Formats: sequence, structure tokens, C-alpha cells
Amino acid sequence: MSDNLARHFLLREDVVFLNHGSFGACPRPVFAAYQGWQLELEQEPVEFLGRRLHDLLRAPRQALADELGCGSEDIVGVLNATSGLNIVARSLDLKPGDQILTTDHEYSALEKTWSYVCRKTGAEIVVVKIPLPLVSEAQFTDAIIAGMTERTKVLFLSHITSPTALLFPIEPAIAEARRRGIWSVIDGAHTPGHIRLDLDAIGADFYAGNCHKWMMSPKGSAFLHARPEVQSLLDPLVISHGWTKDSKQPGAKGAFGSSPFIDEIEIQGTRDPAPWLTVPAALQFRKENDWWAVADHCHALAQETARRLGELTGLPALSSPEFCAPQMVAMPIPECDTAEIHKTLFERYSIEIPVFKWQDRCIVRLSVQGYNSVAQMDQLLAALTELLGLTAPPLAAQG
Repeated sequence: MSDNLARHFLLREDVVFLNHGSFGACPRPVFAAYQGWQLELEQEPVEFLGRRLHDLLRAPRQALADELGCGSEDIVGVLNATSGLNIVARSLDLKPGDQILTTDHEYSALEKTWSYVCRKTGAEIVVVKIPLPLVSEAQFTDAIIAGMTERTKVLFLSHITSPTALLFPIEPAIAEARRRGIWSVIDGAHTPGHIRLDLDAIGADFYAGNCHKWMMSPKGSAFLHARPEVQSLLDPLVISHGWTKDSKQPGAKGAFGSSPFIDEIEIQGTRDPAPWLTVPAALQFRKENDWWAVADHCHALAQETARRLGELTGLPALSSPEFCAPQMVAMPIPECDTAEIHKTLFERYSIEIPVFKWQDRCIVRLSVQGYNSVAQMDQLLAALTELLGLTAPPLAAQG
């Protein structure tokens, strides 16, 4: 199956690409649709951007809303999850002494975002240490709730963590935050197309996710979701044609007839809308190729590879399987120069995979997508065995 699916992708054949989680990889048909939109724009830019764009932007909103379980007026396109979360972080009315509750597993760019906000507002970041290995929902939820105080104004969580590839069971913590009047802000950068999402059921106040990773749309396509009750809290990062002076009034409309939440964020000067317009093509590609079944195969391969490496290293996993991201796993390795291992894996073995130090652990973060194979997992394990001085790995049972 992997060899057959690999033909759909533009990845270099001389590289073993095991890092889909960082930037994704766009299938050929989806990339062709992306270039088609770009060509159409260039053929008549004024018509496309000046007269057609507002209507064109509705289609990806609706397609994504249907996929993610939310209303099409509660979701808006942004360049990436980081930009969407910056809109939220820099809009919320925080004051000196207010607390932003988060975990020790967050993405570094967002750690910097909240640090910037705290410098501007006088708010404070409170970091909860999540006990490892993560083996139960209560273990996670109890740790989060224990960190909540009367000063907690924001709960900021990753749904799937970047450094540790953990799938956090966020729903009970979000419900408790709502009960206490705490804004919940969720970094879902890795979740769309990775797990089945129902944003209305999750119930977060704000949720941002990338489409360019596991949904496999072009780079520059992501979304911000906000519950209708909190949309008026948001200000765009760029004030442009979509903004109106009455945008905070009850029932206000944006400059182009949608809500201020939609118009102020969507219409921010000249940009290339092709990545966002291609989201329906990415969803169609996934449907035509039964990608949830592909994801199940990838999950099994990722877990089997992690199990095999764990047998070689003797190091415990960071979580039980149900709290590991389905197609991504952070695999502990013995103490080493992670930068040198990363460099050598690519230069000597042509393997593209993140290797880094997280807290007191050395980590290899494996992503498995439909274009990967058992043979590539064998290559990775053989390379790590040589570089780390491990006992030679057995070949996988599949081949």
C-alpha cells in the first residue's frame, strides 16, 4: 500500500522522509489544484481578488466546518496555527496578576507568544508538569485542575503535543475551565486530518489548527475556530479592509457582509489565497483514497516501530498507546549528542527525522504517513542501532 500511495507525493525519492509532522507533504492532485488557483488569480488579478474572492472564501470554510463538526460562521482561514493563536493571545483582556495556565509540553513558538503577552500585560504563565508516562485521562485532568486558581484567566493546551507527540484528553479540563469562567485556548496544530475532530463537542472557546500537516493541503492553510459567544473578543492582527468601527456592537456585520470575526481576519490586504482555497481538494483526496483507513495502517506501523526501538534501548514509552498521537510518536533514546545524530541520520543515511533534547530526555520523533513503508522503519532502526551502539534490531514481522 505504501509504495502505491508514495506515487501521489512529490517527495524526493532519495530521502527517507519520516517528518511529516513538521510541515506535512502535499499530494500531487492537491498541489495541482493549488497551482490552478494561483494561475487563475494571475490571469485576472483584479477580478479574482477584487470581485470574486469574498465569495470564493466561503467554500473552504464550509467544507472544513463539515469535516470538523462546527458551523461555517465559526471558523476562519489563517496562514498557520501560530498566527491564529496569536490573534487570540493578543486580543484577550489580561491584567497584571492574571494567570495563563499551560503545560510543560507546549510548542516553543507559542511559549514565546504567551511570554510576549505577559510582558505587555503583566500577566503570569503557570506551567503544570504532566506526569509521565501518561496512562489515564484522570492523571492529566487532575494535574491541570490542581493548577487552576482564582487568578487563572486562560487555559492553554496542545491537543497533540509537538515535542512529545502525546494526544492530550483535553475535554474534561476544558469543561472545568468553562465552569470556572476561564477562557480555553487550544493549539490543534497537529490534529486536523490526524484524528477525527468535533469542535463543537470539544467545546473550547478558541481552537486553531493547521491544514497543511496531516490534512495535506498546501502550506499557508490553517484555521481559527471560535465559539459565537467569544468571537467579539477578538481583534485582527492586521487592520485592513475587513475592519469596521462598529465591529464590537451586538449584531454587527463585517465590511463585506459576514461577521466581523470572518471579515476582519479573512480580508487583510493582498495575499495569496490559493492554499486556503485548496482545502476542499485536500479533503476530496483524502476521501477518494480512504485516508482514515490509511491512518489506521500508519498508526500500527508507528506503534510497532516504537515498540521495536524500545526493546533495543530498554527505555520506557512516554505514554500508553491511547495517549500517543496516532501517526506520530516521540521515541526516547539513550543520552547522546542529538544534534550530531540528527545531522548524521540525514547526511549518511538520507533519513529526515527530528532528533532533539526535551527536558532530560533525548527524543527521536517519528511521523508515519501513507507514503512510508516497513522497509523505511527497518532503515531507521538499523541506522539508530549503529549510531547509538545498540544491539542489532530484528527485522519487522511484516517483511
